[in-house]
Amino acid sequence: MFIDYAKINIKAGDGGNGCVSFRREKYVPKGGPNGGDGGDGGSIIFKASSQLSTLIDFRYKRLYKAGRGHHGLGGDKTGKNGHDEVIMVPCGSLIKDFESGKVLAEMLVDREEKIILKGGKGGRGNTHFKSATHQAPRIAENGGAGGELTIIIELKLIADVGLVGFPNAGKSTLISKISSAKPKIADYPFTTLIPNLGIVKYKEYDSFVMADIPGIIEGASSGKGLGIQFLRHIERTKLLVFLIDTTEFSEKEKNYLTTYKTLLKELESYEVHLLDKPRIICFTKIDAIPDALKKKISRVKTDIDKIMISSVSGENLDKLKDLLWKHLNKKSKE
Repeated sequence: MFIDYAKINIKAGDGGNGCVSFRREKYVPKGGPNGGDGGDGGSIIFKASSQLSTLIDFRYKRLYKAGRGHHGLGGDKTGKNGHDEVIMVPCGSLIKDFESGKVLAEMLVDREEKIILKGGKGGRGNTHFKSATHQAPRIAENGGAGGELTIIIELKLIADVGLVGFPNAGKSTLISKISSAKPKIADYPFTTLIPNLGIVKYKEYDSFVMADIPGIIEGASSGKGLGIQFLRHIERTKLLVFLIDTTEFSEKEKNYLTTYKTLLKELESYEVHLLDKPRIICFTKIDAIPDALKKKISRVKTDIDKIMISSVSGENLDKLKDLLWKHLNKKSKE
């Protein structure tokens, strides 16, 4: 099951208390203070893992606690530190404070670690409070309290190319034809219920990652349909491809870019910075339309690159990969 959102509680360990103790040795009836310090509490650490692809584990465990530090002991013995709690998350996870919405960490690289909550400091033993006028202090510090937080974890897929389109625009078919991904494909809306990633091989040695998200419908940015909850997965892409189903057009159509403009509006309503990304218009399913309609669509003027493809017949799929690679290379050189 694909889960890309989780809300959990985390608690760093409290520090151990310092110790009040005095040396007791033969022939030394009034030994000095020798109370040890308390150990530090354990920290809450998040670690990214490329082996994980979902946040499903957080459905079954909602509270994560680090160990508290042990109390100090006599003989100047420091208490043992509490164990750290290491929480594994998929690469691409965003960690936020639930109350403030502040971003605490972005986990993008495999094995990357971030301390989100530090454990409480161990209290000092009475040996630290000895002075010339106070030879036998009977005071010690209590350990510091470990912090507590309620946090949100959001998983945003990391891909080079993001496919955007209405349900049944041909996104799943396209990604299945040019990559190793095998999404569910059918001719009814919302076949894709979860995001899919596919690795597209280019020429002999190159490749890039493509993301297919569930179809967007008009009003998605205000909560309609399925697309809104998955739009976060195209936030990290370098390039957006807008897929437009040509079988919905007639030869009397006056504006073949209405669908494109609607999709742009939904993306802008969700996150205006998505419009800063390079984009391509891709007219799909041209194997299923008359030649006259093909010619009309081919003459549509746009201010960005456009291409007409058929994932079923394979027409122009290699040209599409060339176009995608050209844009990705340009982006990497900026």
